[in-house]
Amino acid sequence: MKADIAFGQYCEGNSFLHRLDPRWKIIFTIFYIVTIFLAKNIFAFALLLLSAVLLALSSRIKPSILIRGMKPLLFIIAFTAIINIFWLKGERLLVDFWIIHIYLEGIINALLIVTRVLLLVVGTSVILSYTTTPIALTDGIERLLSPLAKIKLPVHEFSMMMTIALRFIPTLIEETDKIMSAQKARGADFSTGSIIKRAKALVPILVPLFVSAFRRAEELALAMECRCYTGGEGRTRMNVLHSSWRDALMAGLLCVLCAGVIVLNRLGFVYNLSM
Repeated sequence: MKADIAFGQYCEGNSFLHRLDPRWKIIFTIFYIVTIFLAKNIFAFALLLLSAVLLALSSRIKPSILIRGMKPLLFIIAFTAIINIFWLKGERLLVDFWIIHIYLEGIINALLIVTRVLLLVVGTSVILSYTTTPIALTDGIERLLSPLAKIKLPVHEFSMMMTIALRFIPTLIEETDKIMSAQKARGADFSTGSIIKRAKALVPILVPLFVSAFRRAEELALAMECRCYTGGEGRTRMNVLHSSWRDALMAGLLCVLCAGVIVLNRLGFVYNLSM
């Protein structure tokens, strides 16, 4: 299981994206997501696909890692595509059999929706999670939310909790894999039977997983207390964040990308996405 999931894992490197300021990376990720949802036709999605390929190449991350990160979403992608193919109606009917009516517009819409999901996964992973260390991500979130500290909101604690949650996702996945392997060695079966039977088979996994998670949380809390951790007040930073020309260049490129998507959306003679 662990080999199929790469979400939340940092891929060490020294690429252009790795050296961006984490504060700007968070802003870039949000801006890129908004740009993806602005796309409405085939030309706009083609431009976004080209941008995703360029981002992946500039990050120097292995394609196998990107593909592995998409595997957990295959069911959602397939389900969304099927819903669009069989439920969306249009003008050009391709298949008319009994209660099955498939239109060309439904197929195109399904392809564009699948492309949108893949772009979201690849774009956000490459810009943020794969190229940003958990510590840098914590600093970036804290600095972006620092104005809220003036109204007594626990910004440092909030960013610390988010980072710890992301950090322990791979650990929990590895722990789940170990428990499943141990249960299979004892004769447990997780792949056959009805849905109810499979759900019941997961109970012997969830109980030790929760116990392990609470134990890790207690050990982490004790370790932080032993190191005299008392929150963000009065703490200094080992690495001070600085913006550079790379951040300005990336901001300019994303603005050009967004403008290009908006312009291509105005090409009315191309099929427009209905969702």
